[in-house]
Amino acid sequence: MGVGLLLACHGLVTALVVVSFLCGRWPIFDGTFIQRINHFITFGAYDYFLRFVGAVFGSKCTNAVLSVEYYCCDRPNPLLQIIYLVIISFTYYFVASSSFVYIPGYYLSATHKYTSFLAASVGILLFLLTSFCDPGTIKAENVSQYLAAYPYDNIIFSEKECSTCKIPKPARSKHCSICDRCVARFDHHCGWMNNCIGERNTRYFMAFLLWHFLLCMYGTVAVCLILAGRLKELKVIYILTVYYGIENSFWDLAPHVAQWLLGSYNTQILLIVFLAIIGMLLAGFFGYHAKLCLSNTTTNETFKWQEYMDWQRKFKEAQASAAALRQSISGINGEIKQPKSSSKWRAFFRRSPLEDVVVVKNNVYNKGLLHNIQEVVSPFSTRQSFTQTKLKSS
Repeated sequence: MGVGLLLACHGLVTALVVVSFLCGRWPIFDGTFIQRINHFITFGAYDYFLRFVGAVFGSKCTNAVLSVEYYCCDRPNPLLQIIYLVIISFTYYFVASSSFVYIPGYYLSATHKYTSFLAASVGILLFLLTSFCDPGTIKAENVSQYLAAYPYDNIIFSEKECSTCKIPKPARSKHCSICDRCVARFDHHCGWMNNCIGERNTRYFMAFLLWHFLLCMYGTVAVCLILAGRLKELKVIYILTVYYGIENSFWDLAPHVAQWLLGSYNTQILLIVFLAIIGMLLAGFFGYHAKLCLSNTTTNETFKWQEYMDWQRKFKEAQASAAALRQSISGINGEIKQPKSSSKWRAFFRRSPLEDVVVVKNNVYNKGLLHNIQEVVSPFSTRQSFTQTKLKSS
């Protein structure tokens, strides 16, 4: 009972931290403890740490910490790439060393020893492709083709010049301050890849997320089947019911089976929990980016659209308020006197003009599901028409 309660508390705390970290800035959590936890994780803890370092070790140590932060967060560096390779290597090692001894087993054949290695290798290959593939760097030599491929919508993108590269800035592009280059169809800079995610490598990034989600689910199910096979082979259920007199029902057997698994296969249990949590995080991240791809939007553009929609909403609300004020003044001036009780009730049930304010998102780049998928799978710069545009312009 104590072990089960401990596991339940651990799961709840882990879920709370993960949800707070990933979703704490959502409008639905404004003013809640989840937003406060998110602020503490992302800003507060680091701020307290800097104050502690400054108070104990002085300003020189604080400057040293800030220098490390600048290198890790604001400059290209392979730190997270190394961490990824360490994580996937050690995870595979622990799975192999703790679980391969039980393969072949009751539910799994010997082929899973080789398919698991192949699956991990494909994951690393997709990681390398995303990391080292050109994300769609815009240069003076190809800017005219990108200008033709991505026209301005004059809503969130208008004609301008990149102040750093000193070349025209095509629509949907952005100058990455970390990589110090303009990237076509810029989505975001990914620290794990030490690379921007843009027009040419979004397809590899999506494949990376999907494959690693499937890889985590494969590992979770495989280890679960190994443990289920051990239960069958060692006849644990039979021993518990016949020799220990425990009733053959799920609720009676579950605590004893869980206790036996935690005592005999604790490494496998930790691997299942770890892979399941990472898999759920990857599923959410992949789902978010899949939604963006299907609507032909990027992460960078979601922020631009949010700013534009907020501005439009405030502008239309101001117009509606002004119109309502004019109507109210004109109504007072030419109003025929009515009983006060009637006017009070009418004013109480009157619909606010601000409720009728509607802001429409007009994304001209969203040209249908198939076209949007094709643009991700086959970027403009990889098509023959892209080079033909270069020949025409020259």
